[in-house]
Amino acid sequence: MPYSIMLDAGHGGKDPGAVSAGRQEKDDTLRLMLMVGEILQDRGVDVEYTRTTDIYETPVEKAMEANAAGVDYFVSIHRNSTPDEKGPSGVESLVYDLSGVKYEMAQDINEQLEAVGFVNRGVQARPNLAVLRRTKMPAVLVEVGFINSDTDNQLLDENMRDIAEAIAEGILDTLEYEGELGGGTAGTLQGGPHYRVQAGAYRNRTYAQRLMEELMEYDIPAYIDDSGPFYLVQIGDYRDLDEAAAMEQRVKRAGYPAVIVKLPS
Repeated sequence: MPYSIMLDAGHGGKDPGAVSAGRQEKDDTLRLMLMVGEILQDRGVDVEYTRTTDIYETPVEKAMEANAAGVDYFVSIHRNSTPDEKGPSGVESLVYDLSGVKYEMAQDINEQLEAVGFVNRGVQARPNLAVLRRTKMPAVLVEVGFINSDTDNQLLDENMRDIAEAIAEGILDTLEYEGELGGGTAGTLQGGPHYRVQAGAYRNRTYAQRLMEELMEYDIPAYIDDSGPFYLVQIGDYRDLDEAAAMEQRVKRAGYPAVIVKLPS
């Protein structure tokens, strides 16, 4: 069963994003995202999009769309900006926190973009961003150069296809490293045991939905696993037991019961 990803072109419609000298972020991100999607589809990844035209959705709507689609990964493409006309240049990627497969993917994408010619500004934790906070799956937001940098704009305009391939290769590098392409069940880590944090198990989906929404109000990225006879409210899919334990304590501090569930490879 192929793995799935939702690609997001930042901004859109009434929201142009960053603007510089008549250039709008929403246009650059859409062109680039569609190229990335085409490349990933050619490589056997199921690709969905938050938008393929110039329409507007809020960041929360985009996150909820990804959650409803049940995709395995979410990647949002943006352009950076700064008030300083002679400010910095380069790429950086944003994640909810600096751990797990999302962090690996962000690093892989940055390294591939650096090879194209961008300055690599690293990976930053941005837990306040809705598309990173509200998505249930590993999520990365890529800032593909500064829209007010002549250097970055020239690099993007002259090498758009190469840059799209770099982003796609960064994503594929992560999936291949994790042993996830070409087998297994979508959404399940391969190659050893993994762990989830479970906050509840219900026969009635309404109760599970209520708990999931309460946890998300605490910025805890909960989801419902309905693959068995019960509706399980769970968080994460960790290879590292210490990461699972940290999330377990976070859920408990929020006032909810939590246990670590070990799943086989």
